[in-house]
Amino acid sequence: MHRLFRAALRPVTYSRWVHLCVPMLMLAMWMFIGPEAPWVPMLLVIPMGLLPWMRLAEGLQAQFLLAPHERTAPGDREAEEQSFSTVASKRWSDRWRTLLWLEIRLVVGLVAIFATVWLPVLTVQLVRTGLGGTVIDDRLVPAGLPTWAAWALAPLPLVLLIVVVVLLGDMITAIARRLLGPSAAERLTALEVRTEQLLERTRIARELHDSIGHALTVAVVQAGAARAAGDPEFTDRALSAIEETGRAALEDLDRVLRILRESGQRPSQRPTLAEADRLLESARASGATVDAQLVGPLDQLPDPVSQEGYRILQEALTNVLRHCGPVPVRVRIGMVADRLDLEVTNPLPDRPSVMTGGGTGLRGMRERAALLGGETETGLYKGGWRVRTRLPLERIR
Repeated sequence: MHRLFRAALRPVTYSRWVHLCVPMLMLAMWMFIGPEAPWVPMLLVIPMGLLPWMRLAEGLQAQFLLAPHERTAPGDREAEEQSFSTVASKRWSDRWRTLLWLEIRLVVGLVAIFATVWLPVLTVQLVRTGLGGTVIDDRLVPAGLPTWAAWALAPLPLVLLIVVVVLLGDMITAIARRLLGPSAAERLTALEVRTEQLLERTRIARELHDSIGHALTVAVVQAGAARAAGDPEFTDRALSAIEETGRAALEDLDRVLRILRESGQRPSQRPTLAEADRLLESARASGATVDAQLVGPLDQLPDPVSQEGYRILQEALTNVLRHCGPVPVRVRIGMVADRLDLEVTNPLPDRPSVMTGGGTGLRGMRERAALLGGETETGLYKGGWRVRTRLPLERIR
């Protein structure tokens, strides 16, 4: 009984009642045309149920009227599984399920409208009997019913109406979840979209980490070196390097923010290894001695390999400056047979702060290489630190 009273106060109870009554509009219109054949609407919904867009329309109705409390804002659907399909039918199995749903909806709606009309009429008849009035239809209220019995029975039809509306609403919602719920193919498509979104978010997070982290590291190292040197000429060079690196980071940040704000926007060109000199000069301007050897036509590399290679090189140089300071760095980049080799090595100072495997940057480099079917190795090497990456070319081409 407590559940019944709570259900009577919930808005979803009445939105479901509206959903049950909607099909009766078509039945009511038909009764003016052919009252002698009330079963014809059951045949009329057959071609309608086989139309692909009917599943979309019914799914939206169910979403807004049967379970409005489950609806979420656009973009928040990631956190929960969709109860009703909101796409047109793509397979015949979906069309047959939609047709079955329409037939069941007509039958259940007919029961709901019958209860909605006749149970309140019965209450009115009982009240008239209690007041001593004339009974309009003795099929509803028997003649000679005592006044006290009429007053005692008057509330029961209204209570029964609430029970019927609640039970029919729960039943039609359960049926809708079964017949209008996403098919296995739709669930797989949604899972693929979700996976793509997660991969894109991970990629954007790596882009921001590598770009902004590199810029901040260069700025901190340059500022510290300029303050320690006390040389106006060196300070000017340091400020120029900070300005150039900061401008590049702002461009990367603006590009990523455009992608986040406008989902349909085509991403602008990401930096590639053809621009590796910019990273090397930035490291040199920070005080590091960079011995770089770039072999092969790096400007002809496939875009994915060149772009990810640029970010791996950027993160490797950033880690050198951040954890070891302005130490000598050896960079080797070259195309060997069917792969790209990238290696960054540097000596370790007396008290380095090199991360040994759990850092976000090191994990990001490994993830970038793994996405292309390659690998990145990081760790101690001949008394120093080495980042070694191998990226395949044939599979990318």
